[in-house]
Order: sequence, then C-alpha cells, then structure tokens
Amino acid sequence: MKTYIKIALGVVLILAVAGIGTGLYLFNLKPRNLSKARPDFTITAADIQKAFEDNESAATAKYVGKVVEVTGEISAVKPGENNSVSISMRTSNEMSSVICTFPASNKPAGLNPGQTGVINGVCSGFLMDVLLNNCAIAVK
Repeated sequence: MKTYIKIALGVVLILAVAGIGTGLYLFNLKPRNLSKARPDFTITAADIQKAFEDNESAATAKYVGKVVEVTGEISAVKPGENNSVSISMRTSNEMSSVICTFPASNKPAGLNPGQTGVINGVCSGFLMDVLLNNCAIAVK
C-alpha cells in the first residue's frame, strides 16, 4: 500500500474517533443547574413580557439564550411533557404570561398559585407567552 493512502486512512480514523467521542460527550451532557447560576438579567415577569410585547426583535436580541431571573406571582402549576413541570407567572397582560419549564430532574417543590416566586431560566423567546426553559428556583 502506498504511503499517502496510509496517511489518509490514519487521518480519517483519527477524525472518526474524535467525532464519536464528541458525540458521546454531547449525548451524555446534563443540563446546567441554574439554581445558583448568576443571571445575565434580573427582571419582573410583567417587565419582560412588556419588553417582548413592545419590541419583540430588540427583546429577542437582548434576552434569548441568556439566563434570566424572573420574579412574579405564580398563576398556575401544571405537569408538562416527559415528567417536566411548567409554572406560569402572571403579567400585566391577561392574554400573556411567563412560562417557566422545569426539567424532570429539577422539579420545584412548594410553589403554589398565588405565591411569589423567583425563578432562573434560559429565555427561549416569545410566542404569546415568554418562554423560559431549564428553570430552577433561584437560590441567593
């Protein structure tokens, strides 16, 4: 076998092993626990909803993909998909709320409608409601 073919096969083998290793790492990666994470923004549920309602593109650029600490009155606690829990926070607009989705591994305890909650989550955007994912109760 010629030398350049051996080198090419060696490079392909190394790239394949690196790709498989990276894939396994990402597949087994656990979501970040945001309970003690330092938020990029601290805001009330009414204010973040109003920011998206007033100028969705500016609010999307500012908040989406960032860790946001939201404070507000809890209006509903509902079971979600894959054993997750969704908490809705009341805003000044009756047609819109802030929905915080907790993964199954980090279910909130002791939060009931009518209480005020402080929740950290990663903002995913605005679809009539402001969506926060991978949420956790904020611990100061």
